[in-house]
Amino acid sequence: MPAPTRADRNRRLAADFRLGKRPALARAISMVEGRRPGVADLLQELLLARPQARRFGITGPPGAGKSSLVAGLATLLRGRGEEVAIVAVDPTSPYSGGALLGDRIRMNDLATDPGIFIRSMATRGSLGGLAATTREVVDLLDAFGFPNVLVETVGVGQTELEIASAADSVAVVLVPESGDGIQAMKAGLMEIADLFVVNKADRVGADRMVREIRQALALRAGHGMQGVPAHHGVDLTRLGGAEEEPGAADVTAWDIPVLKTSAGRGEGIEGFLDGLVAHNRYLNESGVLAERRERRARSRLRDVIVGRLRGRAEAFLASNPDLPGRIADIAAGRATTYGVADELIPAILKGAEKSGHG
Repeated sequence: MPAPTRADRNRRLAADFRLGKRPALARAISMVEGRRPGVADLLQELLLARPQARRFGITGPPGAGKSSLVAGLATLLRGRGEEVAIVAVDPTSPYSGGALLGDRIRMNDLATDPGIFIRSMATRGSLGGLAATTREVVDLLDAFGFPNVLVETVGVGQTELEIASAADSVAVVLVPESGDGIQAMKAGLMEIADLFVVNKADRVGADRMVREIRQALALRAGHGMQGVPAHHGVDLTRLGGAEEEPGAADVTAWDIPVLKTSAGRGEGIEGFLDGLVAHNRYLNESGVLAERRERRARSRLRDVIVGRLRGRAEAFLASNPDLPGRIADIAAGRATTYGVADELIPAILKGAEKSGHG
């Protein structure tokens, strides 16, 4: 009896996946993470379905209590009879290449619940706060049938913002000690938040942090002075009303809430979940969800194309016997990097055409 081919194994895996077998889900995720041969064909088989899951992203600086909040959210959802998948992304050490993956440890109490699936991932040098394959893993969890997917990742500034490309609703978690750090985040995390959560709200400074966030949101929206009388009693609240463009109200239809929680005490988490669910409802009713998904699809397509072209280019450069000579020409001033690149790019693209989709 001949050994099963890769296509045979993929078909069997896809059949088990559709039957809701957790080992098949775990194997599919491992294939995606390892970029194993045949994974593109497997995803083509599994992901041709309309997204259904509510995708909630939870991000914020280290130590903000995100894992405890995620655990609390998952517990509440289970109490409502809903299944939950959790993707916990941990940054990889630039020195050792390892990741603590501590979320698996902190969520031990959840791991025995058959209605909860937890997957820890390491960034492995990928920028943006997500692992390179986090978005594909979230897609698989959605296709598997989980109605709720929680994605936890570290975000500390203007670079770790990829969570917005994986989640429909993004909650930024801060703590009272964040202090002036909020100023540095205005052009980063402040731009992607659909909800703000001040965790550890039992600590001193929580109310001040809430006020600062609300002030920053008002300034960003251009309403920093609205509702505040001028020094001589002139009412400024009506200024600019006649200048608003049609549809401006739609842009601000979602009023970003700033919530307080204390994950350690189990306080405020239900309100946090209600806020996430309310935002998901707003996305669906307003049509914004469809727009976000289209933007996400465009971004993902670009990433896949660029990634494959980069792989082709690296393979070509690694095997091209003429490359050392051309590099020597550049170093000696006999050629420029642009000129040599113009020579090589057609050959790289020609090789990609010959090899097909790969």
